Amino acid sequence: MEQTKKKTVTVQIERFNPDVDSAPHDETYEVEAEQSDRVLDLLNRIKWYQDGTLTFRRSCGQGICGSDAMRINGRNRLACKVLVKDLGNHIRLQPLMGLTVVKDLVVDLTPFFAHYAEVLPYLINDERPPATERLQSPAERERYDDTTKCILCAACTTACPPFWANGKFVGPAAIVNAHRFIFDSRDRGAAQRLAILNERWGVWRCRVVLNCTDACPRGIQITDAIEQCKRAILAENV
Repeated sequence: MEQTKKKTVTVQIERFNPDVDSAPHDETYEVEAEQSDRVLDLLNRIKWYQDGTLTFRRSCGQGICGSDAMRINGRNRLACKVLVKDLGNHIRLQPLMGLTVVKDLVVDLTPFFAHYAEVLPYLINDERPPATERLQSPAERERYDDTTKCILCAACTTACPPFWANGKFVGPAAIVNAHRFIFDSRDRGAAQRLAILNERWGVWRCRVVLNCTDACPRGIQITDAIEQCKRAILAENV
């Protein structure tokens, strides 16, 4: 079997350490890479062999945990999913926008998860439970199946211009997770969630830019989910 050829890739990273830096600055690293390498592989090599001070989040490395979301050549992506072969010989990495940078590629996700909690992202049903599980038909499950795929990586919310403009906006990810339960036939909290989304910083702040749908690493049709929530609000007249 022919051995995969390696090449040298230039990785330009926006660095910022609030303890010593007054403003972000770029630092550049030359890294040996194969075409099949992921951006996460390059970051690991830099961290392990060139600059141990580089800071970024990582966990499963399989596109499931959502830990390593960042801007890769200007677009929100997961570092563990983007391949070198799709980026060329120069790669620029920056932290997600709209959230405070803790250090380098790590941002403070506290506001993001606060918005997530606002929409009551859990099953609400005080009815007496049946002897077995609460059953659904395939059609009932399909109604919200797409929005169950969210991994809370924040890529969609931090790609959203209205969220950049004002962090009070609940954001696409929170709306997606509200949608997941609003349209669940077993849930009884839809009216509560729709009332929350109908508030000043809810779904009506969405300007249908479509950045969120493009940024989602799971392929969720986020803009469509937001529009469904808007239509549900109008139908409920909450």
